Amino acid sequence: MGQDDHRAAGNGQLIPQRLAELAGELSEAQDESRRRRLARQITGLAGRTGAATRRSVQLSRAATHRTRRGAQAGGSATIRGLRASSQRLTAQVLDMAPRVPIRGYVTLRQQYPGLAAEQLADRLIASAARASAGVGAAVGAAAAVPFVPTAPLELGVETLALVAIELKLIAELHEVYEMPAPGTAAQRMLAYTGAWAERRGVRLTSSGLALAVGSPLRRKLERRLLVKAGQGALALAPLLTGAVAGALIDHHETHRLGTQVRDDLRRRGQAPARR
Repeated sequence: MGQDDHRAAGNGQLIPQRLAELAGELSEAQDESRRRRLARQITGLAGRTGAATRRSVQLSRAATHRTRRGAQAGGSATIRGLRASSQRLTAQVLDMAPRVPIRGYVTLRQQYPGLAAEQLADRLIASAARASAGVGAAVGAAAAVPFVPTAPLELGVETLALVAIELKLIAELHEVYEMPAPGTAAQRMLAYTGAWAERRGVRLTSSGLALAVGSPLRRKLERRLLVKAGQGALALAPLLTGAVAGALIDHHETHRLGTQVRDDLRRRGQAPARR
């Protein structure tokens, strides 16, 4: 990554294309050393340098001081800040989602020959969970500081990387069960983003999946992103700080999501006819 990339990340200007690419490579990586290297590159996009950490500490201390001076006012400001962060994360996810590389049915069958649908689904879930664990471990190791981040945006890049890994998993599970969302690539990824927020397979209505501002589905996506960012913050809590906690939490959440989506697709009774 060039100097311009580092400057953009340090200024909080996320790079959806690069982030989607790294998350895609990480999900498909079979070698542990390669997974660690890719996870470190994702962490690097977050600009977690010593200076950034010092600024975060200063902001945290300032927020604590303001809260002591006026708990009620501080609480209102925190709520507004969380809402703004979730809205910003939602916009970034919608920008990033069409860029996530997805393997189609034929490619998956070529890469994993001889596996039944259930075996292939299990393999994809396990690979995605390992990728998420790699991100969690890298972030936990790089950001082990004695405070809990007070805003989800502190973990913006890491949150988006985990979402990209999980979007890729959801899309490829639909391919495995030969139930891809209809439409163009961008339309399909929009549908999978809705599925990510719903924690189940793609559900289409007569009007399709609309993520317009103010829609119930967009609000659900915002809430789900807040939960995702909160899980990252939990891994940095004083009693859980470090790579192990981050890896365990992210591995568990991605595996659970993959299982939920796979079970939903399985219940529809439309296992692939091709073997």
